[in-house]
Amino acid sequence: MYLLGIDIGTSGTKTVLFNENGKALASYTGEYPLYQPQNGWAEQDPEDWWRATVDGIRAVLALIPEAAHDRIAVGLSGQMHGLVMLDKEGRLLRRSIIWCDQRTGEEVQQMNRIVGEKRLIEISANPAMTGFTAAKILWVQNHEPEIYSKCAHILLPKDYIRYRLTGEFATEVSDASGMQLMDVKNRCWSSELLSAFNIDRNLLGKMYESPELSGTIHAKAASATGLPVGTPVVAGAGDNPAAAIGTGIVRQGIAFNTIGSSAVIYAVTDGLQLDMEGRVHSLCASVPGKWTLMSCTQSAGLSLKWLRDTCCSAEVEQAKQENVDPYKIMDELASGVPVGADKLLFLPYLMGERSPHPDPLCRGAFVGLSARHGRPHLIRAVMEGVAYSQRECLDVFRELGVSIERMIVCGGGGRSSLWKQMLADLYGCPVTTLKVDEGAALGAALLAGVGTGVYSSVEQACESVVQYNEPQMPSQNAKVYEQYFVLYKKLYPRLKSVFDELGSIN
Repeated sequence: MYLLGIDIGTSGTKTVLFNENGKALASYTGEYPLYQPQNGWAEQDPEDWWRATVDGIRAVLALIPEAAHDRIAVGLSGQMHGLVMLDKEGRLLRRSIIWCDQRTGEEVQQMNRIVGEKRLIEISANPAMTGFTAAKILWVQNHEPEIYSKCAHILLPKDYIRYRLTGEFATEVSDASGMQLMDVKNRCWSSELLSAFNIDRNLLGKMYESPELSGTIHAKAASATGLPVGTPVVAGAGDNPAAAIGTGIVRQGIAFNTIGSSAVIYAVTDGLQLDMEGRVHSLCASVPGKWTLMSCTQSAGLSLKWLRDTCCSAEVEQAKQENVDPYKIMDELASGVPVGADKLLFLPYLMGERSPHPDPLCRGAFVGLSARHGRPHLIRAVMEGVAYSQRECLDVFRELGVSIERMIVCGGGGRSSLWKQMLADLYGCPVTTLKVDEGAALGAALLAGVGTGVYSSVEQACESVVQYNEPQMPSQNAKVYEQYFVLYKKLYPRLKSVFDELGSIN
């Protein structure tokens, strides 16, 4: 049996063909553009996702041609929260408004007025968010009523690919719970919210659990992709819920921490945990009968990239000459600086913040900067600032009664031994990485395996496939970091009024 994982990302779609042991046999990534028609807007063309999917499937089947003649199953993953609107003929009505779009501030206020802030969290498990799908739907209602009047189907990004592959209008609980239209506790659409927002239930797809079979490849899709007619397509999961499967996060007590452009801490919980302050998100897990807590820090690796592009031209040039990654050289420079970056703190709020401070107006800051600080200090301060922000998020998890015994670090941050040690010291628990990190594509493929009987359960799939490297343990630096962390936590409350005033200046 072959397992095909398709992950509809923001920069590209990654298609990976696996065997039953979780070994990646062939991989292809097709890229596409991001459209920003106005400041703060972010859109993509779902046709680009489809073309990248077709190219990806054809590419991996060309490398492993026997897969098309054997048993194969498809699992889907994708960027969450994006709004895809189709007419009654199944044709696109507009480009998708995707997760990072920020145009819906007035609609967020509208949601709170209609439903009430507390009641919205009680039902959807999250405060009204500009990035979530419900606010985007209201924006189209308010600003493009002629388009909304033609809408017959509302889908999420990966669910549009499902429609193109199978003809089915469907979704699943992990991704749908990020739309802010679900009764998350009961894992179903919320009649109360749909009525309040004037959204017809018939616009939304059938709801599945992540490992359930959601359709099969139809003749038109088979002709386009090379997959056999009748190939099963399993419901799949949103990108982070799928990455949790690919990382082995299927039980309470362990979590993963992705440090890419943004940073996410993601833990599975046995029961729904609500943060009434809206500092972290609660969603349905891709493991049936479980839920998740998830934090999202907007500018993690993005902060380090900003520093690289703004201040580290010499390191970039050196990296070219030595044919290495510039981050490797920056990492080495930071390693030569004492813990605490010689009394320099950094707030990583370059894009506003979601967790644990849901505040679009807060901004980045260096605090304690002196003439004796150089680029190595700035680099270390940025890395530590991201680590402090992750610890602040983790403290919310623990406050809600979700203990973390071990953390799995993924993304670019997982390649830095220095960064991992900072996290271990601040988290007070072992930090490890994956031996093979295929992320959401592997999670989608494993869900396909569960849905077609290759594995007996999601838990058994992860036990069979996911392997970890030796962990890094907390060091004697933990006590020093704790002193700096106490100071770090004081900065946002004291600077919030300044951020607000800056944001009000025209």
